Amino acid sequence: MLKPDWLRVKAPQRERIGAVADLLVDLKLNTVCQEASCPNIGECFAGGTATFLIMGPGCTRACPYCDIDFDKSVRALDPTEPERLGEAVARLGLQHVVITSVNRDDLPDGGASQFVACMEQVRQRSPGTTIELLIPDFCGNWEALAAVMAGAPDVLNHNIETVPRLYRKARPQGIYQRSLELLRRVHDHWPRAYTKSGLMAGLGENDGEIQSVMNDLHDHHVDIITIGQYLSPGPKHLPVDRFVTPEQFESYRRYGEDQLGFLQVVSSPLTRSSYHAGEVRRLMQLHPR
Repeated sequence: MLKPDWLRVKAPQRERIGAVADLLVDLKLNTVCQEASCPNIGECFAGGTATFLIMGPGCTRACPYCDIDFDKSVRALDPTEPERLGEAVARLGLQHVVITSVNRDDLPDGGASQFVACMEQVRQRSPGTTIELLIPDFCGNWEALAAVMAGAPDVLNHNIETVPRLYRKARPQGIYQRSLELLRRVHDHWPRAYTKSGLMAGLGENDGEIQSVMNDLHDHHVDIITIGQYLSPGPKHLPVDRFVTPEQFESYRRYGEDQLGFLQVVSSPLTRSSYHAGEVRRLMQLHPR
């Protein structure tokens, strides 16, 4: 299936992204921008931003839409990773940082302690930087979630990814209701944190199902949602079922903001979970907690 014109982006130029890429090599850090083949890598790297991917690069789950490598082996956490991440944030002068991870189902706490250590290092080196975490579901380990939230992230993001009908095909180790419960728990127990979630369009769902997921996220008190076009990384991954038009993405945004009342709906073909994530600083000023 050929990509429509609205999904075509220029290849990133080395001179525009080189500074961030070189820093990541220097500090031996991974980004989801690189590991998941994000189409916005040129724009974000050129702007001096990146979404850091910790505890990877291998993931213990093999979701067939994702380009991150599968690795089910038991691997010790790198105790130097949080310090190196904190150094990168300081050197880039980031006002807002997004920290995500691969799934580490091999660890008793799913890697919660590493998230906390990374937050501590960022706050030590860059106390004015707001922190957004994009976390896995920790297999429903709510003690692990509590440990992460004790670190007081400004934004807690957990992606719902797709509609419940497609979970068995697209996210076989995930549970739709468990992800909703995670988001609800954050709202109920740590109300100062802004909650966020995202989903992909084009995996085989229809527009009514996307609106139904938006309803569920609203009912579970999510503040911000992102909706973007699924792009298949390769022939071994799930194929694209449809290309959603920019006009339809705009209709999702209007439905979410105007009818449901989300603080923000970022919805466009190239939207990804942390695309323009720094805009949350403006939302925090408009809707303080």
